[in-house]
Amino acid sequence: MLQNALAGAGYPRHVLVACSGGPDSLALAAVAAYFARRGHVDGRPLTVGAVVVDHQLQEGSADIAARTVEALQDLGLHPVEIRTVTVAGAGMGPEAAAREARHAALEAAAADHGAEAILLGHTLDDQAEQVLLGLARGSGTRSLAGMRPARPGTGNAVLLRPFLELRRVDTEEICAVEELDPWHDPTNSDPAFARSRTRVEVLPHLEEKLGPGVAESLARTAAILQLDADYLEDVAESTYASLVELDGSGLSLPEEALRALAPAIRFRVIAKAAADAGGQQPSYRRLLAAEALLRRHGSAGPVELPGGVSVYRLSLAQLEESKDAAAAGAPGGAGSVPREPARCGKLVFRPQKPPAK
Repeated sequence: MLQNALAGAGYPRHVLVACSGGPDSLALAAVAAYFARRGHVDGRPLTVGAVVVDHQLQEGSADIAARTVEALQDLGLHPVEIRTVTVAGAGMGPEAAAREARHAALEAAAADHGAEAILLGHTLDDQAEQVLLGLARGSGTRSLAGMRPARPGTGNAVLLRPFLELRRVDTEEICAVEELDPWHDPTNSDPAFARSRTRVEVLPHLEEKLGPGVAESLARTAAILQLDADYLEDVAESTYASLVELDGSGLSLPEEALRALAPAIRFRVIAKAAADAGGQQPSYRRLLAAEALLRRHGSAGPVELPGGVSVYRLSLAQLEESKDAAAAGAPGGAGSVPREPARCGKLVFRPQKPPAK
């Protein structure tokens, strides 16, 4: 699996294993160490280091990180380092904040060490949990597609998950064979966290009531939806690029062309416009509210989207009035510049002005 992942990523010369000391990441480190000792993958040179992120969220986390470093060094990985982070994500849950801090530390370490890939130890069980959580939250295709085997990072390193087809019990067996003593994070069974409840209670219950193979089926669903999500994303991206009109304070999309799009593409194009205007990914409810502006009944807006973006509809008449006013104020008067009449209204996206101090 690791060999295929590295081949698919173009055979990076130096990679870093993200290791918490748990069985999944420690097993991944042991497999990576095998190739590090050989010095190559398929004849392509390879060196392997590791990063242990200390989130400082549990008592004794520094000691756990230090013991993990020793285990990684004993496997022969080099360099191995600890990155200590402060988890303080405003407006995010603790899991999301920890993930954001961890990924920032991993990306920084990859940049410092010239690593072209970061190896993450997520397993098939993690993927199944991700899909279940997405279903419970009423998420769309992108979320239900789960974690990707490979995706670009924010820097030059690609993020690889070579164990997504491996069960958690398999990683525990690798650790046993390699005589490794993994750390078991107590939060993984803490019912205070939705993911922990999914892992300890929900998935076992589904296996009991529906029969074995539920986790594999959920992971297979994610793999199928990844193909669908990629196709829809590509179509939406090219469609958005062909429609968007930029001005000094925001951007707009022609409402006639938007209405003609299939809903799956229309919603994605609106979300891309919101992001380009400086906002965040809108919820489904907010997207519905923005899309409703195209129906020409009720309010013309504005609809407030997350991240400080407003969207509203300008009608054809309003656009004509605006053009007439601009032409009248131009040198030579209203008739000096011939113009094409606007063919339809627009959906306009504007970043909201910050409150005056």
